[in-house]
Amino acid sequence: MTSQVDSAQIYGDFAGLQSLKKGARANDPTAIREVARQFESLFARMMIKSMRDAIGKDPIFGGSQSEMYQGLFDDQLSMELTKGRGLGLADMLVRQLQQRAGSGSTGSGNPATGSADPAAASGTPPTASTAEQQSFVRSVWGQAQQAARQLGVHPVSLVAQAALESNWGRSVPQDPSGSSHNLFGIKAGSTWQGPRVSADTQEFHGTSAASEPAAFRAYGSSAESFQDYAALLTTNPRYSAALGSGADVQSFGAALQRAGYATDPDYARKLTAVAGQVQALLHPTTERDAGLKLASAAPIASSAGSL
Repeated sequence: MTSQVDSAQIYGDFAGLQSLKKGARANDPTAIREVARQFESLFARMMIKSMRDAIGKDPIFGGSQSEMYQGLFDDQLSMELTKGRGLGLADMLVRQLQQRAGSGSTGSGNPATGSADPAAASGTPPTASTAEQQSFVRSVWGQAQQAARQLGVHPVSLVAQAALESNWGRSVPQDPSGSSHNLFGIKAGSTWQGPRVSADTQEFHGTSAASEPAAFRAYGSSAESFQDYAALLTTNPRYSAALGSGADVQSFGAALQRAGYATDPDYARKLTAVAGQVQALLHPTTERDAGLKLASAAPIASSAGSL
């Protein structure tokens, strides 16, 4: 990435800046830092120009040639002002860019239920490696078992939903203050009295998805996330059909979709598919849980918003 950074060292090199932005979209840390520094320089230049405009032209030495040299000086000044720690704007932009890289794939939520969808409008997020998937399943299995007993469902169903919503724990809503540990993408509505984080999410409107900002509930740990999720399903009557689904993952996902847990029209099928992956991770040999129902879900008409 050295060539990209070098190509935008001089203020005003917009071609180099575009190259750096491309590197930043690929989540290259060096490119992200340099993009932020360049934008800070642009901001400093606009600030200096505003100050010059407020003072006005010099009535004696304010010729066009003088203005040209003054502009060159201001360009250099803006670069000097943003060297080192600079104005602090670059650090803020780096945090925001890294936040978007970490949470941009987090699903969007149904405003009525406060839950999240896993799909992203700008493309499918990178798939977690087998090692990452195994690590995620191990880390939440005990918590899923406890919540599953409260809900009367198979723990594989809950691990699968957490994996679907958070991309195997890799895209949990977060902001500069840190991770929310929100594995189920539950939004922070008006009745939520706990901490929250703000992050972009994907909302489905019919079959189309769009990125929108949202506030999500924040927890101290993933265990708290499972506990709150179980409380949500047991206290909200709209999810009653999902309770007691046992080992029928298809019925569990279909009930959630009908209740409007998510706005993704393909939510139940995705949940069932991920459950199959979870089962394979738990039982890598042919010795599988024969009682777990993983049939593909048929098209489902959601009742979202029909409270």
